Amino acid sequence: MHRSQKLSRRAFLRRAALAGAGIAASHRFAPRLFAGISIAVPLGEFSYGAVDLHSNLHEQQLSETHAVLMGLSDDSLLKPFRQMAGQQAPGEDIGGWYRYDPNYDWHTFDAGFAPSATFGQWISALARAHAIDRNPATRDKVLRLNRLYAQTISGGFYEKNRFPAYCYDKLVCGLIDSHTYVGDPEAYRILEQTTNAALPHLPGKAIRHGTSWRPGTDESWTWDESYTIPENLFLAYQRGAGERYCDLGQQYLADDYFDPLAEGHCNFAGRHAYSHINALSSAIQAYLTLGSEKHLRAAKNAFDMLQAQSFATGGWGPDELLREPGSTDVYDSLSNTHHSFETPCGAYAHFKLTRYLLRIFKEARYGDSMERVMYNTILGVKPLQADGRAFYYSDFNFQGKKVFSDHRWPCCSGTLPQIAADYRISTYFRDDNGVYVNLYIPSTVRWTQGVTELSLTQKGEYPFASSMEFDVSTSRKIKTSLNFRIPAWAQGASIFVNGKRQHEPPVPGQFAAISREWKTGDRVELDLPLALRVESIDRQHPNVAALLAGPVVLFAISDKPETSEPFSPTPAQLLAAKKLAPEKWQIETAIEPVTLLPFTAIADEQYSTYWKMKTVEQARQQTWR
Repeated sequence: MHRSQKLSRRAFLRRAALAGAGIAASHRFAPRLFAGISIAVPLGEFSYGAVDLHSNLHEQQLSETHAVLMGLSDDSLLKPFRQMAGQQAPGEDIGGWYRYDPNYDWHTFDAGFAPSATFGQWISALARAHAIDRNPATRDKVLRLNRLYAQTISGGFYEKNRFPAYCYDKLVCGLIDSHTYVGDPEAYRILEQTTNAALPHLPGKAIRHGTSWRPGTDESWTWDESYTIPENLFLAYQRGAGERYCDLGQQYLADDYFDPLAEGHCNFAGRHAYSHINALSSAIQAYLTLGSEKHLRAAKNAFDMLQAQSFATGGWGPDELLREPGSTDVYDSLSNTHHSFETPCGAYAHFKLTRYLLRIFKEARYGDSMERVMYNTILGVKPLQADGRAFYYSDFNFQGKKVFSDHRWPCCSGTLPQIAADYRISTYFRDDNGVYVNLYIPSTVRWTQGVTELSLTQKGEYPFASSMEFDVSTSRKIKTSLNFRIPAWAQGASIFVNGKRQHEPPVPGQFAAISREWKTGDRVELDLPLALRVESIDRQHPNVAALLAGPVVLFAISDKPETSEPFSPTPAQLLAAKKLAPEKWQIETAIEPVTLLPFTAIADEQYSTYWKMKTVEQARQQTWR
């Protein structure tokens, strides 16, 4: 391909990426045909400001994390950058992983492990928060920090850093979000400076985790994540940062990882969990930006492979490792570790992956998976603290607990503020024909179709009550389509419009479309029966199962010591659980009643995610003894 042809194609791709309402419609791509490759138009995202959430749980998480970031001093945030650039570095050292320690001992995994690694994520989270509420104080902080950071840019930061690609990736994310959501006119100039400083200190291609590429360094210098960086590079290109970012995105695609996945061969075993699931978003961006169907197949196949080794909660990767297909590792983790799922980071990667896949394929199962992760992991984490204490692992052990990480300001303190902002852009999607309702969260979405202004307001107590209401408001009558995700477990779901039941029953595992002329005052009522069911941990252990009501895992609350044998109910006993309150269940046993709570309602109690079920005969023997 001649250079002129390459640029022409790139120019078209960028125009396609920004078609329609541009970033406000979240990078909607026009259909295009290059070299026989046809790319369908994905569903569009709504802007952060187009969706209001009315859920206390979601909004509390956002406000708490935002308050922590706004409370961090500029000098403290810039301190590691200034130190690594050999500059004066006033201000308090906030410590934890964020601090710079030239004498850091990697065996401790403690203070100094990843200096300033979360800075770019925090800038990104602040920018997204500003896009939600347009708070001028948030914008001022982003602009101020970006300019102070620009004064510190140096190759020394990357040379002295165990994670040069990781940090560069987060800085790219923060700067492109600053440009997009805050309107920082200097963001792309600072991005150019950052890229120029970083590139001489990056490996030049995607390097597998654990592979040495920097001579004279110890094992800890092999843990960088260069294979995750194409996603934000492609996004930088799409948003107008320049051609070089598309080139860099291609340069760092980890095809030694993606190629087997595209052919249906699982190569997960032993790989770092979060970063390799996060890398799948780079594969999807290769499809969206370059038209590479191979990379889309890789991501789609990998999602299916991940589902096969996930917990009932939706989480995955015990001890931060992906596992061999068909192994008993996930079952074994119920007893041998309390580090079941790296939650804020893993949930952030999972939300991105499922959001991309849902937009491209329009399949409800991706929303089902996202919903599980939301209610059973990330929405129930302990809140980020001003001193850097952060929730890291969800614990699905038979004797589980919610605890803060042993380390302050870990990587998960960077992703939690980002995902807290992203609930909005995951709840609704759109195309030229209407709106898709993905997550059932009390909320309002606003949009314009042609010259008509519309809004849809969602009400209800889901997932602790089965029914929801959707009120329509329009500036004029309009024919459009409302599409509702019907989860695969929702047998017997029903939809009513203005009190009349729809003739076609909703199909579990699909979106139910209602196409009609809508006007202000129209109401849709959706009922998703929350029948109890059990799900086994794997095929080898069908008797080890979790109890669920709809998308929610019901965790057994127990104060028994770890050495004690938990009560083992029959499936019938589990399925006879009684609901005592909106977020409280109980099962009766021959020994004592057992309380069941969703993850979001657990504070410091000990709990168990899975039960060791017995047959009826075994239960009789246990009761007799």
